[in-house]
Amino acid sequence: MRTVTVVGASLAGLHAARGLRSHGFDGRLVIVGEERHRPYDRPPLSKEFLTRPGGPDGDPGPLALTDPEDEAELDAEWLLGVRAEVLDPAAGEVRLADGRTLGTDGVVIATGAAPRTLRATALPGVHTLRTLDDAARLRAELRAGAARAVVIGAGFIGAEVASSCAALGLDVTVVEAAPLPLVPQLGEELAGACAALHRNSGVTLLCGTQVATLRGTDRVTGVELADGRVLPADVVIVGIGVRPVTGWLEGSGLKLDDGVLCDEGCVTALPNVVAVGDVARLARPGTGRTVRAEHWTSGMEQGAVAARNLLAGSTVEPYTALPYFWSDQYGARIQYAGRREPGDTVRIDEGDPADPGAGLLAVYERDGSTTAVLGVNRPRPFMRLRRELARAPRPAGR
Repeated sequence: MRTVTVVGASLAGLHAARGLRSHGFDGRLVIVGEERHRPYDRPPLSKEFLTRPGGPDGDPGPLALTDPEDEAELDAEWLLGVRAEVLDPAAGEVRLADGRTLGTDGVVIATGAAPRTLRATALPGVHTLRTLDDAARLRAELRAGAARAVVIGAGFIGAEVASSCAALGLDVTVVEAAPLPLVPQLGEELAGACAALHRNSGVTLLCGTQVATLRGTDRVTGVELADGRVLPADVVIVGIGVRPVTGWLEGSGLKLDDGVLCDEGCVTALPNVVAVGDVARLARPGTGRTVRAEHWTSGMEQGAVAARNLLAGSTVEPYTALPYFWSDQYGARIQYAGRREPGDTVRIDEGDPADPGAGLLAVYERDGSTTAVLGVNRPRPFMRLRRELARAPRPAGR
């Protein structure tokens, strides 16, 4: 390959680009990014970025993932502030929204995901949070006299933003359609621990509750629920999940299904195209299933694997890393590793799920084997269990 184009100036795209160089690719490397910023760290956007005092809102500052020395070593062409619109594998081209066409021998798809929205999301005072610019707008509004915040969705982004709003002194209500927050990820018993974090921090949590509409004319004034209640709001944050950015790949010949379908090594149906990060849906051999991981660690680790397989022309290395994520909420760090499946049992090793902020360590088990571990404010024992889990033999499909 003489030219490789990375579409997506993201964490995953950056690590794929670094992987290409570390595996010996010395050709032309082009990185296309829809945002005007070079790659930056997203996890702080819902946390300390919102709560820190002062500073230029639109400047990544310490969030930046590159510096001049790194960029010189990478030796890439950066095309920022422009969206990829078409992938034409037959012609070996990526076409951009500004009319430019890039000839390329290989492509890394790292376009990530975009927030799902509600009707009236464009109403002033209503926010989604995905990008640095989103966070800058929300940060400015939280400092402009907002007193009441309603967060729709109690997933990771919603919970972290709710925590940040509470830290800033706002009256916060979280509305969640599911019976408890994070049930798919954690199961009912430990999802209850996440609910306790909200309630023990003075945040109102309404679960099993649907949103009917947003109220307001010139700006949002409230959230109307399906049962007729109206929650007054000066600011509303919508965190109801994301959708992979794959529209530009329609007609490319790639298989798309809530992401770009890949084998276990991030390689798509086209051997000169790989996908990484939130947009990639990887096969899980032995299960007949695929999985898309929306976590920082997965985005980082997939890059080197995808780069090696792209240069090899086929999968010579599968992606086998154990899933891991963390979340900071109300002064508590939640850490999780492994793969919980429905039917797994939970063993509480330390703490009480009703007061997780005081420390909690839990182990998920199936047939006498550990499948996943969860820690809240227990970093050392959690890391020990995580290492043990990573070393343990895994049954087929785990």
